[in-house]
Amino acid sequence: MDKELTLASLFDGSGGFPLGGMLAGIKPVWSSEIEPFAIRVTTKRLSKVKHYGDITKIKGNEVEPVDIITFGSPCQDMSIAGKRAGLDGSRSNLFYEAIRVVKEMRCATNGEKPRYIVWENVTGAFSSNKGDDFKSVLEEICKVKHQELSIPKPAKWQQAGTIMGDDFSIAWRVFDAQFWGVPQRRNRIYLVADFGGNSASKILFESEGLSGYSKESFKSWQDSSRNIEDSIRESGKLDLFENHSQDLRYKGPLNVAPTVLSTYGTGGNNQPFIVHSKNYDVRLTSEGTKNARNNVYETETSRTLDTNGNFPNSNQGGVAIVYSTSKSSFHIRASENLANTLIATDYMDPPIVNDKLRVRRLTPKECARLQGFPDWWCSNLETKEPTKEDIDYWREVFNESSKAEGKNKKEKTDSQIIKWLQNPHSDSAEYKLWGNGVALPCVYFVLSGIEYYAHIT
Repeated sequence: MDKELTLASLFDGSGGFPLGGMLAGIKPVWSSEIEPFAIRVTTKRLSKVKHYGDITKIKGNEVEPVDIITFGSPCQDMSIAGKRAGLDGSRSNLFYEAIRVVKEMRCATNGEKPRYIVWENVTGAFSSNKGDDFKSVLEEICKVKHQELSIPKPAKWQQAGTIMGDDFSIAWRVFDAQFWGVPQRRNRIYLVADFGGNSASKILFESEGLSGYSKESFKSWQDSSRNIEDSIRESGKLDLFENHSQDLRYKGPLNVAPTVLSTYGTGGNNQPFIVHSKNYDVRLTSEGTKNARNNVYETETSRTLDTNGNFPNSNQGGVAIVYSTSKSSFHIRASENLANTLIATDYMDPPIVNDKLRVRRLTPKECARLQGFPDWWCSNLETKEPTKEDIDYWREVFNESSKAEGKNKKEKTDSQIIKWLQNPHSDSAEYKLWGNGVALPCVYFVLSGIEYYAHIT
């Protein structure tokens, strides 16, 4: 295969698969997504990629054939944090829609396209419905090639595995993003199917170095993608803490952030927090906006979490905080000027007093960096003077999103759509985008492997 590979991204979200494809030398052609904010971001950043909206309306035999179809199908019903409805859940069953599109395209192209698919999902898929859901995933993918195949279910699914046929191959592997270039614990299953050969396992297990991908090469791109202003700012080292709000435990300082979640913009929950000196006057909300609760802004002297995971470490200015520690590095916050009960073992783990510090949550920009994206990915999204064509297009986007989500919302007026287009960004929408998105270096690694082996097999 000598020509440039092409890619389509289902459940596109933040645009991680198209962007990863571009970094790997693969051309993204079209995508499918229903979230208005996500579509606004990717239509700005990836303007040449066509957007087809709701996957249930896409016919694989009518859209442009591509070499690779990627899909991180909605995972809420398979997450261990959810109700575990599995593939029968209202969201996760969209996996079958993706398989339908793949089959229709292959039928229309005499089995030539797509040659590859990439499926990304939470590790809860291994145990969902006692392992039956991952068995169904493998069987449905195998049946794209051979309808009669059946997959035995082991007592427990392993975090890596392969299926080899005479003329196709499937491999899966769990990636933790912290080992691939970003300081975030993010375990996700990446599954590759090669319907035209036996390269799936090579792509996932043998391609590092051969494909041109390395953590160092990704880091070079990531550094060059950051704002010059951010890269030259000077600040102290940041301290990040894991937050367990139910029992007031704080764990940290951490070198690696917990998994970025879509709920970060909803308040409460177990959101991690950053501690820094009052000299760093950091906003809690979006760029250039004022926080209604305490009027905190980001100033020229502040710097958010960087791509190396440099999280605040200073004792100048702010609020006195007392922490009680334990051998497991957990910290429990005590009342101001009131330490926890002194005990005989305090000589081993004495209380810690951090004087005059400020506590804040991760900013959307920091979540973008934890996913490996450039700072500006969600910037400059405004359309100052929307045309009638713009208004009609986005009305359809909002209507389609409402129907797909099963919500009976009143259709937006022209003035509401114009107002949104003039300022589509909100922190909650961006937090959701990153929490539901993919870690870019993991995607880049997988697609680099596909690009490499597709041209030598």
